Amino acid sequence: MSSPHEALSISERISEAIQFKEVFHITAFGTRIPITETVVTTWVVMAILIGFSLLVTRRLKLVPRGLQSIVEFFVDFAGNFTTEYIGHHGKNFAPFIGTLVLFLGTANLLPLLTPIGASFGGHVFEPAFVIKPLTRDINVTAAFAIITMTVVIFSNFRYHGPIGFLKTLVKPLPMMLPFNLLEYLVKPLSLALRLFGNITAAFIIMQLIEAIMPVGLPPIMALYFDLFDGLIQAVVFSFLSTVYIAEAIE
Repeated sequence: MSSPHEALSISERISEAIQFKEVFHITAFGTRIPITETVVTTWVVMAILIGFSLLVTRRLKLVPRGLQSIVEFFVDFAGNFTTEYIGHHGKNFAPFIGTLVLFLGTANLLPLLTPIGASFGGHVFEPAFVIKPLTRDINVTAAFAIITMTVVIFSNFRYHGPIGFLKTLVKPLPMMLPFNLLEYLVKPLSLALRLFGNITAAFIIMQLIEAIMPVGLPPIMALYFDLFDGLIQAVVFSFLSTVYIAEAIE
């Protein structure tokens, strides 16, 4: 059983972990703009994806090999997936859904690059730096949810026109108008909170495990909470986005 001092240290550890620290700041027109861990991590994810894209597309070949084969398989899979769930317009949304999977997947897997702690002579050495999951920030998940619903609304306008869009708001009966409008608030809210809640919960659990047993167990548990759960949440978010788009252009 943990002593009050140990419990307090674990509580402080978790409290510090869930904070969004300011890395540096910039000043523009006399306004101080803080650059937090969330912004820096976003830049890192963007750099990884852009760098990978440039590396893969630098020397494309008619007969794909190596990384090009993997990328072409992913592109084909995204096209077939969106076509299956959305219909013959599906391939128009394959780049968007594919980008969601890649960005969220990379963001959720990035904490795996955090160095593993070590123990020498009875002393536990913490890693030099800790990479925290990007989507533990509700602002990030909310931004992705808003982008998704913007695509949903735009798709409805594009394939049904303004009149057709207005008609969907009163289906199947005019009295359903308030509830149909409420969907455009509930859907992004559920998308944002589901991703935020799952990733934050997994992150807190990993912090507890590292505080109680910092050596040995964390790498094993990270295979589920960082690797498996991170990929699952990226897929779930992208799948629900696909379903919402399919409903809009049905």
